[in-house]
Amino acid sequence: MTNKVPAHIQPYIDTLGEELGIRFLLAFGGSYAYLSERPQDRSPVTQLIGADAHMRLAARVGSGSLRIPLAKPFIARSFKDKGWTVNAIARHLHASDVAVRGWLKDRDDRQLSLFNS
Repeated sequence: MTNKVPAHIQPYIDTLGEELGIRFLLAFGGSYAYLSERPQDRSPVTQLIGADAHMRLAARVGSGSLRIPLAKPFIARSFKDKGWTVNAIARHLHASDVAVRGWLKDRDDRQLSLFNS
């Protein structure tokens, strides 16, 4: 993975792996999800990632009703690394192509230098 994982997303990706972590973030990002150390089969989280992964995630980030981060810039870079087009990423993330291009820009290009030579 060449895509640097932001700190607020790191526990999800470390616990679930990049592929499953992205699926989880796409499904629950931007809203609350209930994480339990003893998940039930009917839980939407358990249905998506499985009971074992659900328990590991709850142990890592905490149990209870938690707001899950959106992580769109990270997901956009991950999709770009897999060869997706900007338009395909924008449609999948429900974002504009302009937003996606901004997320994909090199970090050095996003801030003006304070010291011009």
